[in-house]
Amino acid sequence: MRIALAQILAGTDPVANLTLVDDYTRRAAEAGARLVVFPEGTMSRFGVPLAPVAEPLDGPWADAVRDIARHAGITVVAGMFTPSPDGRVTNTLLATGPDVDAHYDKIHLYDAFGFAESDGVVPGRQPVVITVDGVGVGLTLCYDIRFPNLYLELADRGAQVITVSASWGAGPGKLEQWTLLARARALDSTCFVAAAGQGYPGDELARATKAPAGVGGSLVASPLGEVLASAGPDPELVVADIDIDCLPSVRETLGVLRNRSEFAQIDRAESRG
Repeated sequence: MRIALAQILAGTDPVANLTLVDDYTRRAAEAGARLVVFPEGTMSRFGVPLAPVAEPLDGPWADAVRDIARHAGITVVAGMFTPSPDGRVTNTLLATGPDVDAHYDKIHLYDAFGFAESDGVVPGRQPVVITVDGVGVGLTLCYDIRFPNLYLELADRGAQVITVSASWGAGPGKLEQWTLLARARALDSTCFVAAAGQGYPGDELARATKAPAGVGGSLVASPLGEVLASAGPDPELVVADIDIDCLPSVRETLGVLRNRSEFAQIDRAESRG
């Protein structure tokens, strides 16, 4: 399976950002990718009020992404914001393409490193796995990557690839953490991890806001934690081939999902005894 990561620098104009979605999706399709993953906040970057730009999943922005995916003939995963009844928004991933029309609402909100995402965002509740060309693809957003149990749950639900769409905050050691976490979640779940982030916006914007504006470093990690492809700090389309057929052998050799289940049964039996 060939996948692509669209490491972009989204601005604050959702219509202008659609031009980026169209360009990178077209290029991904021309490169033979069947799935292209865009960052969190593709609709609009963080650091500005999000409620005024939020639209429902049947609104014009999401419909435009659907049209882009349909014309390209591949599945697009892109971050947007949808309205919430309490005046906040939901941090949402739209997944659309051949035989796919789904969405995932971010479960773990980024209340860390001096930023409080929950001030303006309502958390989601439900893990989501879609199917792309017969392959189970789990969907996650940014801060989710710090929570291994979500990745285990997605693997239990049939994920073979797990995407991470992020607008990772810059700062000392943050790029190294991003890379380490993507590799660790791949090992935890014995899935391929396709992690697409916003590019680095430059020192001036990074210093001007506490909002996570991006750090670059998008990457694809194998189920054994190897980095198969990666980007630098600037906007880039990363294309990688992943061998889905290797997963049964990997999961037999590195039996963390099986072993976890066996020990969970032992723990439950001991607690009853």
